[in-house]
Amino acid sequence: MNTGIQLRLLIGPVPLAAPREVVEALASVKVDDGTGDTPGGFEMTFDLPPRSPLRTLFLVSGGGAVPLMRVVLGVSVGSRSEPIVDGVVTNVETLPGAGGVGQLVVKGKDLSALMELIDFPSLPYPAMPPSLRVLAILAKYAALGVVPMVIPTLAEEPPLPTQRIPLQRGSDLQYVKLLAADAGYVFYLEPGPAEGMSRAYWGPEVRVGVPQPALTTGMDGLTNVENLSFNFDRQRKDMPIVYFQESVSKTGIPIPIPDINPLAPPLGVIPPLPPNIRKLHDTAHLSLGAAFLRGIAHATKNSDSVFGSGSLDVLRYGRVLKSRALVGVRGAGTPFDGLYYVKRVNHDIQRGSYRQSFELARNGLVSTVPAVPV
Repeated sequence: MNTGIQLRLLIGPVPLAAPREVVEALASVKVDDGTGDTPGGFEMTFDLPPRSPLRTLFLVSGGGAVPLMRVVLGVSVGSRSEPIVDGVVTNVETLPGAGGVGQLVVKGKDLSALMELIDFPSLPYPAMPPSLRVLAILAKYAALGVVPMVIPTLAEEPPLPTQRIPLQRGSDLQYVKLLAADAGYVFYLEPGPAEGMSRAYWGPEVRVGVPQPALTTGMDGLTNVENLSFNFDRQRKDMPIVYFQESVSKTGIPIPIPDINPLAPPLGVIPPLPPNIRKLHDTAHLSLGAAFLRGIAHATKNSDSVFGSGSLDVLRYGRVLKSRALVGVRGAGTPFDGLYYVKRVNHDIQRGSYRQSFELARNGLVSTVPAVPV
């Protein structure tokens, strides 16, 4: 790798530092960091001679002979070190190569893939509100280094066992995502804070925090991105209307929900008027608080109208750009400068290079802050 960038690979049922011959055979790594509740994935390509034992090792693990083949990838850029992958191998492919040297392609997903392996139909959770059910499910994966971060909803009430006992539907992942959707939340796993650990987040999508250093374009020697472009699309924005059922007359009362959320404050001064109205009829059976939270989640998810995309060289940028966080932009002009939410990041690591492509989003034009951190 380039000077200042080091890649660490841990692999095995219990992830240990990979042997030297495995690291030397690694030709490229691609990582997809999703947004919202989209799971992350990875792809590693190895250059292997025909008789290499690594071919048998990965084929056996990918074929299911080894119950769990875990992969942890960490990156050090300068003095900063962080994991970018903590997942399991789901597929192994072989590709022919010139001169008898082929390639082995190892694909995998984050640890949420393990939550889909077994269904637990009708598993009861008596007197447990959704957040406690999620904690009980995630406790099964504590031995894998999964650390839960569960945010209770504002309208949580434990169901009385004499009236109703919640039952699990489908696999752990399906049920946790169902509970998240009902609460207007997201659920995802992301590697860290240390190698061999993953944070399991169940809660509202958060667009606050300390911004990452600015992506700079059009500023000569200060430019730290390879390309960066923006698109303003007001048709992507819509306003939800939730329905609350009045207890006496059983009449559905419509309530429009603006995209005003303390956990996702406006990042643009001039948001477009919502051209679309979305009626959420499935909120009528919910309490007022639950219906309101569902509307806020929908409004936040569909409030973006300014979108950016580009790519960068990690060595020039000076650190790894992370998804699901804020980042500054400068040099793009008054309408597009300011803070953005990083929706997606793709890593492309090869010998001698480390590049990232990214997608940004915010709710309107013109920055809400006078300057961004660099």
